[in-house]
Amino acid sequence: QYCEKLRARFSGLLARLPSEAEWEYACRAGTTSAFNDGSACTQPEGNDPALAKLGWFDKNSEKETHPVRKLAPNQWGLHDMHGNVWEWCEDWAGGYVADEQVVPAGAAAGPVRVIRGGSWVHQARYCRSAYRSGGPPSKRSHSLGFRLASGQ
Repeated sequence: QYCEKLRARFSGLLARLPSEAEWEYACRAGTTSAFNDGSACTQPEGNDPALAKLGWFDKNSEKETHPVRKLAPNQWGLHDMHGNVWEWCEDWAGGYVADEQVVPAGAAAGPVRVIRGGSWVHQARYCRSAYRSGGPPSKRSHSLGFRLASGQ
């Protein structure tokens, strides 16, 4: 609804939620590791030292969200891809296709949309680049937000 109102107000703007594949690609910024600086998640339930430099999670957040750009960005200059708030994706939750994909597409429909990134409420394990969760589009939470993509 936000994107629809934004596009109605600014003609020609192509703002939308990113697909799950776009979100992960942007988060990873060319890495294949748990976190987008190339590091592993060494303390999945504790105070992970790599994540503490990149994102807000249960061990460093002081139980609140934080302004963007307070921690290190990924290699492409994107901040807060790990932690702070879960981010909605346009894809519906579903299983992954086993075949290699160039532009992976999510499920065509369903009751649950994908959310990615983890949040300030959760342990480090939930903030990894590959971790995925979901919720119904009606879900509201102090640990849930979104990031816009543009184009197509």
